[in-house]
Amino acid sequence: MNDATASLKDSVGRYGVWSAQLRSVDPDGAGERAEAVAELERLGFGAVWLGGNTSAQHAAPLIEATSRIVVGTSIQSIWEHEAAATAAAFAELEVAHPGRFVLGLGVSHGPMVGGYERPYSTMVGYLDDLDKAGMRADHRVLAALGPKMLELSRDRAAGAIPYLVTPEHTAQARERLGEGPLLAPEFKVVLDSDPARARATARAYLAGYLKLPNYTKNFLNIGFTDADVADGGSDRLIDAVFAWGDDDTIRARVDAFHDAGADHVALQLVEDDMAPLPRDGWRRLASLLA
Repeated sequence: MNDATASLKDSVGRYGVWSAQLRSVDPDGAGERAEAVAELERLGFGAVWLGGNTSAQHAAPLIEATSRIVVGTSIQSIWEHEAAATAAAFAELEVAHPGRFVLGLGVSHGPMVGGYERPYSTMVGYLDDLDKAGMRADHRVLAALGPKMLELSRDRAAGAIPYLVTPEHTAQARERLGEGPLLAPEFKVVLDSDPARARATARAYLAGYLKLPNYTKNFLNIGFTDADVADGGSDRLIDAVFAWGDDDTIRARVDAFHDAGADHVALQLVEDDMAPLPRDGWRRLASLLA
């Protein structure tokens, strides 16, 4: 592990928040987003991961509103952002706020990208172009699920930020990455201890992801069956990719990722009625993790 990767691990700490809500650039909500990310910093979270196809443009206002917390993209699609422009935007933020921005890159999904083909080779070419533009590998991470992309995360990036995975996947990813690279899986949390209600909330949220073959293929590769990914997802699948229950149960589920080899867990709060900024839920997450 080089010094830059070790520093990144220290900076992001054990826990972060994954949020699509914080990625907005709507000027009307800028003040509230700044207050929210400053509170996440005070609550002790080491990183904020911006969901959806995000870029330095989305991260910059949050970095400027805080003094320590790391902000990462989760993910920036390599199909929609040219490498040279990406490297330039990273360099600008790095000069202004050293070590505060992490570029998370991914290949997105076939159903969402016109002309989607050869995603692995396209990623390799994109990393080549970032290298040519002067961006160091230890400032970027990849949204890797399968073996080849995990190996690319090890060899051409600072590590991996797998999305929609389990501790079992994390253990396999750590084995493939080795001890050095950052491994920071995302994990979804429903703050509800009623089984039927919590699973209903989770199942409604998972439905869109089960239409994306990258995720369903990964589920099958780590031991789930066709029946698990059909009809909105089995209880077995729901209970594996979401934490729900009382505080101790949720904490134990998060701990399982660390026990499996994760350096950091990016926690995504899932609610029936997703608030623009679920700050009460983030406060509870911080409390149960303390």
